[in-house]
Amino acid sequence: MAKPPKALKMLTHGQVWTALDRLAERAGLSASGLARRAGLDPTTFNRSKRVTPDGRERWPSTESLAKALAATGCTIDVLVQLIGEHGGELQSVPLLGLAQAAGPGHFDAQGNPAGRGWGEVTLPSATENHAFALEISGDALKPAYRDGDVIVVSPSTPVRRGDRVVVKTTGGEIMVGELKRRSAKTLELAPLNPGAPDRVLAAEDAAWMARIVWVRQ
Repeated sequence: MAKPPKALKMLTHGQVWTALDRLAERAGLSASGLARRAGLDPTTFNRSKRVTPDGRERWPSTESLAKALAATGCTIDVLVQLIGEHGGELQSVPLLGLAQAAGPGHFDAQGNPAGRGWGEVTLPSATENHAFALEISGDALKPAYRDGDVIVVSPSTPVRRGDRVVVKTTGGEIMVGELKRRSAKTLELAPLNPGAPDRVLAAEDAAWMARIVWVRQ
């Protein structure tokens, strides 16, 4: 029987399973559909598997939680939100097409939404007040993101190596990739499209960089 992950020991069995159910719902999947997308046995998250025949609680493993998050393009921060009392709440955030985001006047110097042209989309509660959403167009970011996917970007969330990020250059280009390396002089992004080369920028050429915290696919 899988034991509750250390970080979740203060939580209840019901809270963790409810969060997984919400994660599946927001991806437009059933519990078995989420397990299948995550590469697990389709019955892994079924209600019948949450309690043993003798009545003991069965927790999802750390590995299955990680695979479910990866399959839905979500971070652990999103799972924590879903676990919380208000995990089911929705919030309207500013929405802009990714192609439009390269144009002038849509962001301030810190990468927060500004100016005109923004729409609105209802998504799970954002991590902070300045979070915004960008709609993917085209296939340049496949297989990570597809045409019509919506990514939620948080300018104030700390960025670490390995995070998926949006970068806007001082020349107005918008780039989406995985932060591979950052120094005082350079910024290196690994592409989400396996066929594309790494991008290396001089640090002063990056106007801002913000972490992708959630995706609706």
